[in-house]
Amino acid sequence: MRERKGLDQTDIRILSAVQRHGQLSKNKLAEIVNLSPTPCWARLSRLRDAGYIRGYHADIALDRVLDATRVVVTVSLNSHRKPDFDRFEAYIKTVDEIINCVATGGGLDYVMTVVTPSLSTFQEVMEDLLAADLAIDRYMTYFATRLIKAEQPNLAKLAAYRKN
Repeated sequence: MRERKGLDQTDIRILSAVQRHGQLSKNKLAEIVNLSPTPCWARLSRLRDAGYIRGYHADIALDRVLDATRVVVTVSLNSHRKPDFDRFEAYIKTVDEIINCVATGGGLDYVMTVVTPSLSTFQEVMEDLLAADLAIDRYMTYFATRLIKAEQPNLAKLAAYRKN
């Protein structure tokens, strides 16, 4: 992993703590990071202002709240021009039911996760996607039966792999 300009090991510890625990009090964050509260909070503010922290989220146990249909969808576009990718990606960002979309290299262009309250609602989302004239050549659907793991990467561990 290449070193990001302006980040040191203390910054990585702060980001890791926030990633793992969400919003923390000044004193609790300082305790976890092993830094005094005022400089720790100043660093956190700098990281937030610089855009390293996009937000704070709760990890909701969706299966305990409601039944939902989770579908993994792979998409290939019929044209690989930048405007086609841009149009597709802009549209995807507007669809609440698409909770994750990754651009890929190789035979597929995108892998998405779609969560809807029912199979019929999923079908409506896909019909809207196809009707939006997004240059979709083909798509494949894979119905998720169980969510095994959904976590953020271990930032501290990734940072430890830095090359000198």
